[in-house]
Amino acid sequence: DESEEEPKLKYERLSNGVTEILQKDAASCMTVHEKFLALGTHYGKVYLLDVQGNITQKFDVSPVKINQISLDESGEHMGVCSEDGKVQVFGLYSAEEFHETFDCPIKIVAVHPHFVRSHFKQFVTGGKKLLLYERGWMNRWKPSVLHEGEGNIRNVKWRGHLIAWANNMGVKILDMISKQRITNVPRDDISLRPDMYPCSLCWKDNLTLIIGWGNSVKICSVKERHASEMRDLPNRYVEIVFQFDTEFYISGLAPICDQLVILSYVKEISEKTEVECCARPRLDIVQPLPESCEEISSDALTVRGFQENECRDYHLEYSEGESLFYIISPRDVVVAKERDQDDHIDWLLEKKKYEEALMAAEISQKTIKKHKILDIGLAYINHLVEKGEYDLAARKCQKILGKNTELWEFEVYKFKEIGQLKAISRYLPRRDPVLKPLIYEMVLHEFLESDYEGFATLIKEWPGDLYNNTIIVQAVVDHLKKDPQNRTLLRTLAELYTYDQRYGRALEIYLTLRHKDVFQLIHKHNLFSSIRDKIVLLMDFDSEKAVDMLLDNEDKISIDRVVEELENRPELQHVYLHKLFKRDHHKGQQYHEKQISLYAEYDRPNLLPFLRDSTHCPLEKALEICQQRNFVEETVYLLSRMGNSRSALKMIMEELQDVDKAIEFAKEQDDGELWEDLILYSIDKPPFITGLLNNIGTHVDPILLIHRIKEGMEIPNLRDSLVKILQDYNLQILLREGCKKILVADSLSLLKKMHRTQMKGVLVDEENICESCLSPILPSDASKSFNVVVFHCRHMFHKECLPVPNTVSSVQFCNICSAKHRGPGSAILEMKK
Repeated sequence: DESEEEPKLKYERLSNGVTEILQKDAASCMTVHEKFLALGTHYGKVYLLDVQGNITQKFDVSPVKINQISLDESGEHMGVCSEDGKVQVFGLYSAEEFHETFDCPIKIVAVHPHFVRSHFKQFVTGGKKLLLYERGWMNRWKPSVLHEGEGNIRNVKWRGHLIAWANNMGVKILDMISKQRITNVPRDDISLRPDMYPCSLCWKDNLTLIIGWGNSVKICSVKERHASEMRDLPNRYVEIVFQFDTEFYISGLAPICDQLVILSYVKEISEKTEVECCARPRLDIVQPLPESCEEISSDALTVRGFQENECRDYHLEYSEGESLFYIISPRDVVVAKERDQDDHIDWLLEKKKYEEALMAAEISQKTIKKHKILDIGLAYINHLVEKGEYDLAARKCQKILGKNTELWEFEVYKFKEIGQLKAISRYLPRRDPVLKPLIYEMVLHEFLESDYEGFATLIKEWPGDLYNNTIIVQAVVDHLKKDPQNRTLLRTLAELYTYDQRYGRALEIYLTLRHKDVFQLIHKHNLFSSIRDKIVLLMDFDSEKAVDMLLDNEDKISIDRVVEELENRPELQHVYLHKLFKRDHHKGQQYHEKQISLYAEYDRPNLLPFLRDSTHCPLEKALEICQQRNFVEETVYLLSRMGNSRSALKMIMEELQDVDKAIEFAKEQDDGELWEDLILYSIDKPPFITGLLNNIGTHVDPILLIHRIKEGMEIPNLRDSLVKILQDYNLQILLREGCKKILVADSLSLLKKMHRTQMKGVLVDEENICESCLSPILPSDASKSFNVVVFHCRHMFHKECLPVPNTVSSVQFCNICSAKHRGPGSAILEMKK
């Protein structure tokens, strides 16, 4: 069942020697030590067993049933009691021994947990009385009665300094330090016979006792009593912290972390006879709550002879250190263990939860012993294939198979057998590892037979060295014979040729298909030598990319070769030469004459910019072509460039009749005669006069035009034009005045700055020298008189070292600075000064 929860425990029978014992005898009790087991039988035998159930030692204690076996914590001393009243306490590894026979059956015996120590030589026995035996003087054993008068003692558990026992009335706890009873927990259901439904006791720790009786569970905590509350009371008391009822009768208890393991005796109504009968015992794990419990897991145990067993026939013992639980019945001993990660994975695989099993194995790969990640993964793949989830199974192959090529190839063949090669194709390894070429070829053939697009995708994605390229090429060629126009196959064949370095064939296919990768192919593999005769095809496919590629690789395909190839396709020739001219006005200058006709035919808007930018264009040829085609603007430009401005202006006025363009042309030429011609041509055309009046003011005196206007001529917008002339004139006056003010202000500012500069003093000290004689400017004897001349240029001279000024002007100049600025005519200028 998919919804079934995973069990918490796993079970196995204790076999080997135990099997032999129980074939002839029946188990009556057992106690567990971390090193060994001690099993008592109905025939009065006690067997020491290892944890696998092998017999290590045998004791013939009595001819009748062994009721109880007790071990101290060291496992060196054992106490045994039997139905015939015999009690023995002896050392397993020493000669120390105690024998006593009572006149009634002894149901329980418990040795002190630290019996091995000399001052703890104590044990208790229980029949009708609870007796404490203590070894005293001269190694004599002294008995003392701890309790009596409430029926037979049915169970006893000794932990630390506390002894808990159960009789017909309830459970008592004795503090061995104070020798005081500290509690009495009464029996809940007094209707149950205590001999048939005995009490189960278990110490969880030194202060926590678990009591199970009938179908009731109590968890008791031993606590210290506060000093103010003592008076005549014991210094300890017991508090019941958890109490709840179970569905069935309790045969044994054991702790597991903060939970409980409960062995239950179950009765059920037979479907056949409708009579109540014994059912299989149950082992439950429950989480105690204050007044109830939560069931964690529940397992029914198929022990041998369960149909004949009673509640008292079952016992539960446990090993604290290893979380092992022993279920003892007369004919069987079953060991319950906490499930480890291997068991968890087993359960997941059993429930077909392969994904979770694989994840659990990966997380615990260092601790699992039974399982391998690869085996789980392969089982998972098989499971997915069986369910028909082929794509998921193929995807999981990547993670599970890893780099194992043998397993990869095995799985590919398995997918081929079930017709699902396509599913695994996307996940096949392409690098580290690489499978045999046959594997990849097998997948490609599968796609080629049924899915051209999928085949093309694999060829594009897979490196060409994964398979034998020649075999695949031939297969594609064979398919093209049936469908020669299939673009997908052609494109794929071109890619295969590219992998095979047969670039010429690939290029032909790409050009035929007009495929966008053709230019990338040419660049990547330097195929320029292969395209010399395919330039027209490239241009027809994508002229922009083709021209850019050709211009970028002029060293590989010359301009002359390209122009020659395009001779019969002038429109393509024009595209190429136009881009060439845009890149460099001087390259291809020998074709500029040809370009005039090409521009005139295919690209009139770019003709005029070409004529303006070209310095190698024959103007006469260009003028002839433009005049033949009546290209006015181009003709005007050529006439003006050839110096025939008046003819150009006349063409603008007569052909274009555009006064604004004529005025703009006259402004560009800046020729007075041209303005005169413009005025003469416009004088009898009122619209032209208006245009001149609006634009002529800043270049020609408007009076020249106004005087020539005939009286009585109606001129559109004359008033506005005259106002504009006056405004332009006023603006010019304002601009001139503003410029004058700025000029005066700047001159005054510079004059003041020069004056301040010349007013500054000049430092003259011993370090300065005469620029003429190069001796110190100041004399060594300061008492003598001396004359020094210092110029504004900071050059200094002794007065006697300067030349005598001429008679015309007494102004002296620095000899050094004058020499630097001396030029033609400077001597005359100096004389005038």
